Amino acid sequence: MLLTGGLKSLLPHVLRRTIRCNGLSISNTSGMAEGYKQANIVILHKSLADDFEKFCRANDGPLPLLHRSQPGDWKCPSLRSDSDIRTDCLQYRKYEHGACTGSLKSLKEYSEQLKDMVTFYLGCSFSSEKAIQKAGIPIRNIEQKCNASMYKTSVPCNSISMFHCNLVVTMRPIPESKLGAAVSATSGLIEAHGAPIHIGDPGLLGIQDLSKPDYGDPVHLHPGDIPVFWASGVTGVEAIINSRAPLAFTNSPDCTFVTDLERGTVSSSGGAPQVHCISRDPLHFSIVSAEAAQKINTLETLIGVDPGERGIGHLRRQGELLAASLALSRAGSVLVTTGFPTHYSHQPPEENDGPPGALAIAAMLQALQKRVAMVTDRRAMELNTKIIEEAVQLGILKKPIPLLSYQRENANSALMFLCENGNPARPRFDHLVAIERAGMAADGNYYNARKVNIKHLVDPIDELFLAAQSIPGITTTGVGDGGNELGMGKVKDAVKKHIKNGDVIACDVEADFTVVAGGKASESTGAARGPQWQNCQSGDGGGWAALPQHPLTDD
Repeated sequence: MLLTGGLKSLLPHVLRRTIRCNGLSISNTSGMAEGYKQANIVILHKSLADDFEKFCRANDGPLPLLHRSQPGDWKCPSLRSDSDIRTDCLQYRKYEHGACTGSLKSLKEYSEQLKDMVTFYLGCSFSSEKAIQKAGIPIRNIEQKCNASMYKTSVPCNSISMFHCNLVVTMRPIPESKLGAAVSATSGLIEAHGAPIHIGDPGLLGIQDLSKPDYGDPVHLHPGDIPVFWASGVTGVEAIINSRAPLAFTNSPDCTFVTDLERGTVSSSGGAPQVHCISRDPLHFSIVSAEAAQKINTLETLIGVDPGERGIGHLRRQGELLAASLALSRAGSVLVTTGFPTHYSHQPPEENDGPPGALAIAAMLQALQKRVAMVTDRRAMELNTKIIEEAVQLGILKKPIPLLSYQRENANSALMFLCENGNPARPRFDHLVAIERAGMAADGNYYNARKVNIKHLVDPIDELFLAAQSIPGITTTGVGDGGNELGMGKVKDAVKKHIKNGDVIACDVEADFTVVAGGKASESTGAARGPQWQNCQSGDGGGWAALPQHPLTDD
């Protein structure tokens, strides 16, 4: 019997011959035939083949299709020269009406049934192991001499006819200092699932316990390791189970089909991908191309100009806009708030830069097919309702967004507002955004830039941001230009030191990400933008025309 130590350097055709002779004392093919692609196998009746191919095409992350055979064809010359799918996997599984009814060393006894069956060869993450190791990254399951860990998630795949299931992922522990290298090593390997689909807390994928994988073996994390998840071809097994096909075969999840195809070179458009931490509780990293990151950082510089020479440059923290953007890109449901009643003696008292910004964010989120709602002061509900209606009429919004108000009734009001039945494990929103929203100062009051207390015009929406700090899965962003806006508590020391009246007006409530946006130097007054909004409605005192055309620097 061949010793396992030299298997990783064997050529594929030698390894296949050894498998056919049952000459291996191994339980999986992870780490075998280094540098060559491996494939997961799904074999089902020809009457189901077209729909399963459509399912693969609709979910090509977990199910990259390498080859589809003709009925009864158990050879695959495009993937390897001497193949016989009946014997070339270490172990197979048999499924009947959705139930696994056997584990097999060979499919030869089913040769007659296979004449009416089609074989699908699907890309496998084992193919990327050599690239990961070449980048200087340890593969813990190989070190621990076990199979990789695979888990069912709560993430649904796109359904096609009778084929439906949730995504299955492969987890590999990666040292935090090597996360960028792991992404770079795999992002171009599309036929091996490409870049990770999630980095960080497994609970965000619906995985409750890493020590209990649904497939494979538990892999232990070393101190400093981060769980990194790639889409898995075992997703196809789940689809077969849920389809309840009368008869189907797959390879055992840890015993893939080794091909003659060498792993291709990695290439990625937009420069090398970068990995950024967007949350520490729960732990969550996100991936962005170098090109996109550069554009966002350039935009952050452009919006950080200080037209009123108020000293807001001292409040800027480079990278906050990028982190906020990545967090928003991961969110499925976003709550936006705005409203700064700085012109307390006018009706309505709102400043006019917040609402357009809030609607722009809402439009962007709708375009990305995310759920979005807005929360504002109860006194401003009618005004914002008209603004939203006009935004829909003008095509700014695809459809109306829910408009909410918040009032404190008891100690649990914020939790009940943000979570279903007040359960922190079931948040209604993933991200909160405050844009030009009056923020509570350290003494509990709300101030405009001139130290005028406007608390009587502001509802306690800050409480939602405070509550979000203790709800795993909710991140927050604050956008402002003076330091007295909701979320600017993150830079309150700089506000107190560099902003006029900062010791009094500084917002005390932090957001996870603080974006400083001053605007263009020509916008010394609201009139720079006012007329275009005034044209949207006339005469009835509502909508954009109702917003006062006062100096933008008064908040």
